[in-house]
Amino acid sequence: MEDNLTDLKVVPCHNGKTDFSYNVNTKKKARIVNLCASSKEYRKIRMTYYDAGDNTQVFNAVWYPDPEYNLPILGIDLLAFNRKKYLAIVDFQPLHEDETDHAATYEHILQPIKDKYESLKGRMSSKFYDETQFFSQQMLFARFDDESIIQNDLLPAFKSYVEAHLNLVRSTEANPSDVKMVLERQKEYDSYSAERDPATGLFAAMYGAEWANDFVHDFLFSMSERKEGGMPPSMPFMGGPPPTGAARTSQ
Repeated sequence: MEDNLTDLKVVPCHNGKTDFSYNVNTKKKARIVNLCASSKEYRKIRMTYYDAGDNTQVFNAVWYPDPEYNLPILGIDLLAFNRKKYLAIVDFQPLHEDETDHAATYEHILQPIKDKYESLKGRMSSKFYDETQFFSQQMLFARFDDESIIQNDLLPAFKSYVEAHLNLVRSTEANPSDVKMVLERQKEYDSYSAERDPATGLFAAMYGAEWANDFVHDFLFSMSERKEGGMPPSMPFMGGPPPTGAARTSQ
């Protein structure tokens, strides 16, 4: 990141009362480590590593372009359960329902990468999110139990998607007049994700409901609006933005 991003800075992981950079449940042997950064290209890059030993391993990251760039958000979820079951999601998450409403199109860049890896062409279950509304057509999605897929397919595809996203930002002309609109769309993305992200239940079980709610709203999706309601089920997944002007459907 230091070699490829301009003016990269580490941003404190706290909301004024709680430091979210690290937490641990010694009884359940689960720890969570978080890092947040910003650069000229990205308003916010936040990364989370959840470690519960071989039982559960999760890496989640979201890269928000600077609001002068009307471009999709880079979303990443990599999960491992008991070193037997794996789940991977990597996508350019659109701010708009129509790809052409962004400052540049991007699916044509991703398709040749995705086409190389049959193992990453899975379909997301509609139980949690609607991939036709909240994700691009070139989302990498995989459920597998063959660990060799990580090195042979997932790692090179993951690197290619991250590189492609940075190149997309760099090749797009900044437009200050888009800032208000882009921030509104990123805020809707955060509010939707905070409301629906099932990982909230996992965090509450491990670190308490108050910490979990603050963590989700003040760190993971820091532009989100809090809403009253129960905890989602405890299964980590990546959130996604609602379609512009469309009503949200329950899952």
